[in-house]
Amino acid sequence: MKSIMMPESYPLMRYDSAKRLPRRYAAERRFKFYGKIAILLTLGFLLTLLSGIVMRGLPALQKAQIGLDVSFNPAFISEEGRCALSSLTSQSLRTLLPNVKKENAPSLLSLISPGSCRILLHHLRTHPEDVGRTILMWLPASDDVDLFLKNRRMREPSQKCQRLNVRQIQALDHLEQKGRVKTIFNWRFFTEGDARNPEFAGIASAFAGSLYLIAISLLFAFPVGIAAAIYLEEFNRRTRLARLIEVNISNLAAVPSIVFGLLGLALFLGVFRMPRSSALVGGLTLGLMTLPTIIITSRSALRAVPGSIRYAAQALGASEIQVVFHHVFPLAMPGILTGTIIGASRALGETAPLLMIGMMAFVTDMPRSPLDPASALPVQIFTWVRNPEPGFMANAAAGIIVLLAFMIFMNMIAILLRRKFEHRW
Repeated sequence: MKSIMMPESYPLMRYDSAKRLPRRYAAERRFKFYGKIAILLTLGFLLTLLSGIVMRGLPALQKAQIGLDVSFNPAFISEEGRCALSSLTSQSLRTLLPNVKKENAPSLLSLISPGSCRILLHHLRTHPEDVGRTILMWLPASDDVDLFLKNRRMREPSQKCQRLNVRQIQALDHLEQKGRVKTIFNWRFFTEGDARNPEFAGIASAFAGSLYLIAISLLFAFPVGIAAAIYLEEFNRRTRLARLIEVNISNLAAVPSIVFGLLGLALFLGVFRMPRSSALVGGLTLGLMTLPTIIITSRSALRAVPGSIRYAAQALGASEIQVVFHHVFPLAMPGILTGTIIGASRALGETAPLLMIGMMAFVTDMPRSPLDPASALPVQIFTWVRNPEPGFMANAAAGIIVLLAFMIFMNMIAILLRRKFEHRW
C-alpha cells in the first residue's frame, strides 16, 4: 500500500490519482459483489415463485376415487340421459358401511362427486348389456374428500381446508381399509374442458382456444408486420411523415394491452359484427397488439445486416427489390423470427384484451373452428382463481404450469430458429 502512495513509484501518474487508485479498485469489487447479490436474489425470487406454483399445482394432477358396487336399476335412469346418483350409490354405501344408520346415509353421499352421473351414463352408453347388473365402478371423490386425503394432517375442524365431519372421516377410513379408495393420475385435466366441479374440470378446450389464438394472430400480424418493416426500413424516404409514423409505432408497443381490447371490441364486434367470444376475434385483437413489436424487431434485424451486402448486390446489377428479398431479408430472418415468436408468446399470456371482447364463456367442448365460442389458458386460469373452491385453486396453479411450459417451448423454438438461420460475417 505504501508503494502506491509514493509518487516515485508512478512517474507518469499524478500523486492524487495514485492515492485514489485503491479506492477505485475497492469500489469495483463492491460493484461486482452487489451484482452477484442481485443475481442471487433474482434467482431466489424466481425459484420461490416456481416452487410455490408447482407445489400448489401438482395436487391437481392426482385425484381420489371411491369404488362402489353400482346396481344399474333402469328405474333410476331416465330416457333424457339423467340418473339419480343417490339412488344408484346409496345401496352400495350401506353395504360397505353396515354400521351407518339410515338417517346418516345422506351425509355420506357427499363423499362422491356430484358429477359422477356422467361416468355412469357413459358406461351405460358403451356397455348397454350392464343394465340391471351390479358392477364395480370407480367414481371420483368429491372435492372435500380429495382435499382431505391430500392433507392428512389437517383433521382439526378449525382448519381452513377441513370440510368433512367426524362421521364422514370415519366412513372414509373404513372405505380405505376395504381397499375402496385409491389415487390415480388426473388425465381428465388434460382431456376435458371446464366443468362445474373441480374434479372434472380440465384445460383441453382452453388449450385448443390458445392454439387458435396464436395461429390467427401470427397469420394476421406476421405478413403485415414484415411488409411494414421492409417498407419503412428499405424503401421509405426519411420525411417528416415517416418519422411521425415511426414514433407512433414505438408508442403503440408501449400501450397497455387493455386498450387493444377496447379497440378489438369496437372494431371487430361493433363494426364488423364478428361472433362474440370466438377465437377469430381474440386472435385478431392479439395480432393488433403484437404488430408493433413485430415491426420494431424486424426493422432492427434488417438494420443489423451490413451495408456491404447491399452494395455488393447492387454492384452485381441487382435491383432494389432483389437486394432486399434475395440478400437482406434472408440474412435478417433469424432476428425477425425470434422477435415474432417472443411477441406471440407475450400475447399468449395476455388476459385483459380477451376479457374485453367477452372470451369468458363457460366452454366445456373443444372449439371445432375459429368461429366457435372458445376460451384461453390465461382466461381459464383467471376464472378458476375467482372460484372459492380449493380444488379450482389447485387447477389454476396446474394451468399456470402448463402455460409456463407452453411459453418456454415457444421461446426454445425461437432460440433454435435463430441458431439455425444465423449467419456470421
